[in-house]
Amino acid sequence: MRKISIFGATGSIGQSTIDLIRRAPEAYDVVALSGGHNVAQLARDAIELNAEIAITAHESRLPELCAALAGSDVEAAAGARALVEAASRPADWIMSAIVGAAGLAPGLTALEQGTTLALANKESLVCAGQLLMRTAAQHGARILPVDSEHSAVFQALVGEQIEDVERIIITASGGAFRDWPLADLKTATLAQASSHPNWDMGQRITIDSASMFNKALEVIETREFFGISPEQIEVLVHPQSLVHALVGFRDGALMSHLGAPDMRHAIGYALHWPHRKELPVERLDLAAVGQLEFRTPDLQRYPALRQAQDVMARGGLSGAAFNGAKERALDHFIAGRIGFLDMATITEQVLEALEAQPGLIDASMTLENVTQVDDLARQAADQIVAQRTG
Repeated sequence: MRKISIFGATGSIGQSTIDLIRRAPEAYDVVALSGGHNVAQLARDAIELNAEIAITAHESRLPELCAALAGSDVEAAAGARALVEAASRPADWIMSAIVGAAGLAPGLTALEQGTTLALANKESLVCAGQLLMRTAAQHGARILPVDSEHSAVFQALVGEQIEDVERIIITASGGAFRDWPLADLKTATLAQASSHPNWDMGQRITIDSASMFNKALEVIETREFFGISPEQIEVLVHPQSLVHALVGFRDGALMSHLGAPDMRHAIGYALHWPHRKELPVERLDLAAVGQLEFRTPDLQRYPALRQAQDVMARGGLSGAAFNGAKERALDHFIAGRIGFLDMATITEQVLEALEAQPGLIDASMTLENVTQVDDLARQAADQIVAQRTG
């Protein structure tokens, strides 16, 4: 049996992972499950899968988790330290699906154990890609991509040499507002931004899709994971969400990966790698699909894509600043304090403010420095919002 842990078990990625585990329970020994506020779901899954430990990220929810686990053999824990401790427990395969920079420390701890990390937490690579990849190399660990785009690239590169890659094209649905008049985005509501045309995802990532911040992070993630230059990374809006990525080679060939918009494909590939096993995903009928549409993204509609290029050009810890500012701006949008378009403006202002502080962005890439920049970015975003609303 393979020992596995799932961090972010109550989110959409975690639940899809559990769905696959549930179909072959005899093959897996579940070590740890973690979640956020949904402790009822976390407890149900931990009991069903006979996990060693269940961890909620929120210490205030620990009594509720303990009560939900009463009578079972599952341990209960809470908080950031508990997540790191759970990530240090021996496991063959760990899913990193915690949303945001909070997933970095558990992911690094898992890699230090030499395990295989299935990475759905794109923020880890955006904030500290060099640190993450270096840690994996030092400890003989492996990182497998779970974002659908990066899984697609990873699969297209099987048997190929990265030196032969001319470009990588990742696709984007365009989100909820891809066909809206630009002028209407000023009045876009939270409910409208939280509805995705193709994918069934959590609220935060759905809003990030509408703003294309999600794709901006994935552009940076592509650079960090595959080690190519920013100039080799392209984005195409693909409304059908069937082509997840394409890899162009120096002989002019393009290798594409197609599949239904179902995260169980990328999760299953990482779970069973290096083998392929049957998955409960839709089989495409290309004749029924009829045609595939692609368009160049409008940078006026999606300023986050331009910001991603600026972040890659700046280097250093600018990725941590970008992500921290983005996450906090999203918090404020969800809370109704700012408008949809304000998120990109605030992120831009935070980047400018932090880059102006001597030595901050150019500091060495350690977990402590990444955490410091992340904290400062969030504080700066809060201050900007306070000034706007005060």
